[in-house]
Order: sequence, then C-alpha cells, then structure tokens
Amino acid sequence: MATQPLIQVLFVLMPNSLILDWAGPAEALRIANQCLVAQGQPERFALQFVGPDADTPSSVGVQLTGVQPMPDALLAHPATPHWVVLVGLPGSSIAVDNAAARAVLHWLRGLRLVTQQLELVTVCAGTLLAAHAGLLTGRRVTTHHQHLDELRNVAPECEVVANRVFVEDAPVYSSAGVTTGIDLVLQRIADTCGEPIAAQVAQTMVVALRRGPHDPELSPFLSYRNHLHPALHKVQDAVSLDPRHSWTVPRMASIAHTSPRHLTRLFMEYAKIAPLQYLRRIRLAVAHTALQSGHSVNQAAELAGFSSDTQLRRAWHQLGQAGAPSQARPG
Repeated sequence: MATQPLIQVLFVLMPNSLILDWAGPAEALRIANQCLVAQGQPERFALQFVGPDADTPSSVGVQLTGVQPMPDALLAHPATPHWVVLVGLPGSSIAVDNAAARAVLHWLRGLRLVTQQLELVTVCAGTLLAAHAGLLTGRRVTTHHQHLDELRNVAPECEVVANRVFVEDAPVYSSAGVTTGIDLVLQRIADTCGEPIAAQVAQTMVVALRRGPHDPELSPFLSYRNHLHPALHKVQDAVSLDPRHSWTVPRMASIAHTSPRHLTRLFMEYAKIAPLQYLRRIRLAVAHTALQSGHSVNQAAELAGFSSDTQLRRAWHQLGQAGAPSQARPG
C-alpha cells in the first residue's frame, strides 16, 4: 500500500488569536500522529504556526514566539497537501483595518483552494477572515452565533448555516467556535486516518464526538465510546482496527485481561451494548463503507469479516438498515 502524503497544517495566528481555537485542534492532530505511530503507521500531520508577526500576544495574554512567516505562495496544486486553519479573535466584530489583518488577507487572497490539495479549515470567527478574503463564494459555512449576521453582511454570496457545530463543504470546513474546532478536526481525522483513529484521539482527549442537529447518527466507530474505562476502550480499539478477525467474547476478554463474563458486564455497564452486538455493528459499518465505495455485496461481506453475504444481509435487516445492501452501492 502506498504511503499517504504528510499533510502540512498551517495555523494562521494573528495578534490575540483565541488560544483554544487553535490549541485544541493542534493537540488533536498531535495525538492522531501518536496513535498512528503506535500502530506502526507513519504520521499524517505536520503542524506549522504562521502569521504576520514572529512574536504575538495570545487572547489570554501569553506571548507567543517563533511564529513562522506565511509562505510566499501556496499553489493550487501543491506537491504536498495543505490545510490552512483560520481561528477566531476576541470582540463582537472582526476588525480588518489593521496591519496584521491586511497582511493575512493579502496572503489569503492568493490561495486557490482545491479538495485534498489545499483546503481551508475555519474555527469561530476565522470564517470572517475567509469571507473578507473572498474565499467563501458559493460555499455553505458557519461561524460563532455572535458573528452570523456579520458573516451574512460580509459574504452575501455564501450560504450561512446557523445552529450547527460544523459544516463541511469541501474544500472549505467551518465550525461554530471554540471547542467545536475540536469536533471539526476530529471529523477531519476520521476522514483522513479512519474512524478508529478519531475515536482513539477523542478517548485520549476525554471529549465526546458530536455532530450538528441535522447530521447523521454517529457511526458505531464513534458511538459506544462515551466512557472512561481503559480496558474496554482497548478491546473496542482492537475490534475496530481488525473487524475481520475471528472475534469471540473469550478472545476479546484476553485483550482486556479479564474473564468473558466480566467483559460482558463491562460492555453492558459502560458501552450499553453486548460485545458481539458491538462487533456486528462495527462489521456492518465497514461493509456499508465498502458498498458505498463500489464493492459487491460478497466483497463487502468479506472485507467486513462476515462469513457470507447471507450473514451480511441478515445483520443489515436485523440492525435496522433501510433497503438491501446492494442498494447502498453508488449508481
């Protein structure tokens, strides 16, 4: 399998940037690298902190030093994929009539966004900076609720979505602000590295993965993980990473160094689901993804660890999936 390219993540820091807007997402990416390396995989993210000033104050008064200059140019087709992360600033409105803002906007206007090559991630009022730079034309975006009207005025040509944790409209990804930047980056980690890695990052950070009110229900990779029991998380990690393994409750229990009966009690108490039922939901999620990628029902069943396409179809209906597996394939 070809090695995935290292994604350069550029956090653009202006004077007084809200520290949680960038520190939380940056930590999530750092932990994702840590989880990947622990599984023998290469890191996926290289973090850079860039801005108009090498030394700049943060929103809480701590002075940041060593901020790198913004790269002279990021091409529309860079050799290395990049994410540009714009974060919020304090205040009821975003002022762009100062030297730092003018420098950032001039740099942003030179960007040509391309999905999977040069993407934009905005946290809180960072969306306003993108709007002032003209990067949101025709896009669906969100921002902090205090800035929604401001965003509509600055960028009437984009669709402003209210009451959402984050909005995805590739190559633009926007979040409502502060802690929701972590939610958005966790979703980008899931998209890039797989849902099991995102679940491990969320567990390490002790945060619940959330979606907006109109988004689909969390997948099984992210559900059943809102607990702090380390042995149970270890079993869930193992099952998620290798659903094709011939799992039984005793084999799962050996991962947790406990008895099968005690493991079942742990699953029911903390995850609110039985071990084999959890395994079936994980396998069904893998099969569903395979079907959406164009695999046949037989191929999807094999990839997910079902013994046959009949077993996949049985699980499909028993777990409440609409239609038939074949209808999940594109076209």
